[in-house]
Amino acid sequence: MQNVVSQMLAHYNCRSSDDYVRALREILQEIALLGLWRSKFFEKAAFYGGTALRILYGLDRFSEDLDFSLLNPLPGFDLAGYSAALEKELKAFGFDVRVEQKNKSVATPVQSAFLKADTVNQLLVIQADADIARQIPPGQVTRIKLEVDTDPPSGFATESRYLLQPLPFSVRSYTLPDLFAGKMHALLCRRWKNRVKGRDWYDLIWYCSHYPQLHLAHLEQRMRQSGHWSEEIPFTAIALREFLQQTIDQLNVDQARNEVLPFVSDPASLEIWSREFFSEIVQRIQCL
Repeated sequence: MQNVVSQMLAHYNCRSSDDYVRALREILQEIALLGLWRSKFFEKAAFYGGTALRILYGLDRFSEDLDFSLLNPLPGFDLAGYSAALEKELKAFGFDVRVEQKNKSVATPVQSAFLKADTVNQLLVIQADADIARQIPPGQVTRIKLEVDTDPPSGFATESRYLLQPLPFSVRSYTLPDLFAGKMHALLCRRWKNRVKGRDWYDLIWYCSHYPQLHLAHLEQRMRQSGHWSEEIPFTAIALREFLQQTIDQLNVDQARNEVLPFVSDPASLEIWSREFFSEIVQRIQCL
């Protein structure tokens, strides 16, 4: 299995310790997806969010978490039932990773777990240079959060996407118009304390540049479920543009830029960011 891991690492041009840590995270993410596929997880759930966009569709920024949605509400679903399969898969590739369930003080339909691994030890598994490994503080832990929405809003479509490494397998994913609807809901409705999540705005640029089609009916279902649209009339493209412009007008651009900076390889791509820039590019969105 070590040759397979080396092949996966060869896709990255690692020069610094940060580069190796990012590569390690993505290799662990892809092996975790393989473990979920083997355990028939994708017969019940679909992959979505920023990491799905990066791994399956080529988003050019790094992402941290693995987000999933059940295909239909399933109150008895238990994410913990997949822990052993994940640990077994990662161990087969030489990684010592444990899965820990996250116990929430408030009951929600979202179940969470963390993949946790000693960063230095796992860097050696991917054959990072010893000098690189010594730059990592002892005891640093690589954490990858897995979240599953057990009560998903209706109206989305899925498709099978295929990965060739660490070996050929398939992942059920939201289609791009529904992925865009989910991202738009996060951008319009996410409440991230007093901060802004610049990654949402970076992803918005990707959609507007590569795939501007948005499934409006699914966005409406998400907004109704979260309480951000309760009108009796349908949520229209005009309403979307009004919501978007209000959000752009309130955007702290510098804060958004600084938040996404650690996740991009080309900081110069963020220099153009401004409220005027976002107001212009969202005109390219096509509501389906």
